[in-house]
Amino acid sequence: MVNVGIIGSAGYTGEALVEILLTHPGVRLSYASRKSDLTLPVSEIFPKFGSRTGIICGPTNLKEAIAKCDLLFLALPHTSSMAVVPKLLAAGKKVIDLSADYRLKNVKVYRDYYGVKHSDKTNLQKAVYGLPELYRNKIKGASLIANPGCYPAAAILALAPIAALGLADLSSIIIDAKSGVTGAGKKIAEGFLFSEINEDFKAYKVGVHQHTPEINQVLSKLAVKKVKVTFVPHLLPINRGILETIYLKKVKGKSSKVKLTELYKRFYKKEPFIRIKEEGAFPRIKDVSGTNFCDIGLKEFDDNIVIIAAIDNLLKGASGTAVQNMNIMYKFPETLGLF
Repeated sequence: MVNVGIIGSAGYTGEALVEILLTHPGVRLSYASRKSDLTLPVSEIFPKFGSRTGIICGPTNLKEAIAKCDLLFLALPHTSSMAVVPKLLAAGKKVIDLSADYRLKNVKVYRDYYGVKHSDKTNLQKAVYGLPELYRNKIKGASLIANPGCYPAAAILALAPIAALGLADLSSIIIDAKSGVTGAGKKIAEGFLFSEINEDFKAYKVGVHQHTPEINQVLSKLAVKKVKVTFVPHLLPINRGILETIYLKKVKGKSSKVKLTELYKRFYKKEPFIRIKEEGAFPRIKDVSGTNFCDIGLKEFDDNIVIIAAIDNLLKGASGTAVQNMNIMYKFPETLGLF
């Protein structure tokens, strides 16, 4: 039995982690904390868990977390994890970080997009990017996992086969992405009030979204050349879910006898959480909400390729993938505790 803890358990991703871990047969939820001076039972913060856990949740106490846990999930705001991770690793603990602090290898790019200087360059270079479908072998022996962002998880999974095999013009990628409100985290801001979001739809952070360099970094590594995408996020008036429509051009003068749909099915044949739709069929957010699946549909016409991907931003885009990574690290069946 693996003893696990959550630092930052009161947010949306923390809540999703609690829900998964309480039913996971291979782990014991032994510690939980939140950013508050008020100490309460987890069952009072989230009444839906009722008597399923007696864990008390209060301000973070690293000594207690280290004493009680083998692995810690960090569901902290961006720029907060790098102050905590070195202490946990020094104590011999494994860490899965759901913030962006260990995703970007270039510290200048991190500073440009997150507004602070990275303070843990040593562990940054050791961190493994936690997208199981691409980095499973590295995840197996890792002590520090940089869990992917929600938008990048869908975008990278949708584009990985094409990028790796050079099947399209990678300079032409346009990602039109749409997310539910929980993707912004649990915070009080005018732009996230019900009356501001309901019956509305808008783009935001056009050209400056912090997930852009994360997508570029992974796709560039897969393609073995520099890739720069055009990424435009939008806010949907729904609680959870991401749908991305991705446009790119075929390489001029290069044709393939194999349909992309069939190629994708082969590429992801052994992946338990990737579902490729039949040619001309496309995923919906309702298809994946509440699951750890990523559904992908493709369409080729003229010199165009359109890829549509859907995930639950709190699960495959965050907590579900985090548990999937934990399963790999501890040699559990990869689907254990997930759905």
